[in-house]
Amino acid sequence: MDKDFYLQYAAVEDKHWWFVGRRRVVNQVIRQLDLPKNPKILEAGCGTGGNLSMLARHGQVSAMELDEIACKIANERQVTQVKLGSLPDKIPFTDEYDLILILDVIEHLANDLAALMALHSKLKPGGWLLVTVPAYQFLWSQHDDINHHKRRYVLPALKQLVTKAGYTVRYGSYFNAFLFPIVALVRLLKNLLHIKNSSSGSSDLDLPKKPINQFLTFLFASERHLINRITLPFGVSILLLAQKSF
Repeated sequence: MDKDFYLQYAAVEDKHWWFVGRRRVVNQVIRQLDLPKNPKILEAGCGTGGNLSMLARHGQVSAMELDEIACKIANERQVTQVKLGSLPDKIPFTDEYDLILILDVIEHLANDLAALMALHSKLKPGGWLLVTVPAYQFLWSQHDDINHHKRRYVLPALKQLVTKAGYTVRYGSYFNAFLFPIVALVRLLKNLLHIKNSSSGSSDLDLPKKPINQFLTFLFASERHLINRITLPFGVSILLLAQKSF
């Protein structure tokens, strides 16, 4: 992503409903995992570090990030030493982990399979992989272009990809389902009518007014009570849990 976009992320990711909602969903999923005491956790592609404090509540956190600007901002949080690295060939850690998270990252990569295979080698036997990705190619928008996405996913294809990388899939579901009809309608209409955002392309990161932001946060985050219990049939994103064989 462009430098300005990382700065926009850093400015809103502690408050914006999408980041907060996703973080609460991920936090709940981790709480439900059978992890050892004080597990080793790696976030691959941590961006500007918005998830690091939450992850540190669950165990010993390591983090890597491709972009130097984002890495610098993440390190300013002083949660852990975020190291420069990239997938699949430049993982800057020799440890093996109990849990690896790769949250909205593989859609940026030319070779998503190679990235997942590289992370597989960094998991302990029985270790967990938690993946989130954007869903449905028909939801492609200017936001995907600005973020340099390569693709969006459907759940069956993501399960097949993760299985091919050597994992056993334990759970998969769409999420951000409650807001899916609104998001889908807006994006389809914009695409149909060729409506573009402002020249900065930042509208998806604009922080709504406080009452609206609080409501959207509540609505999105409420799905944490459903994820890892039932499979939601649709959503703006996908969450998948997989495990390395013992």
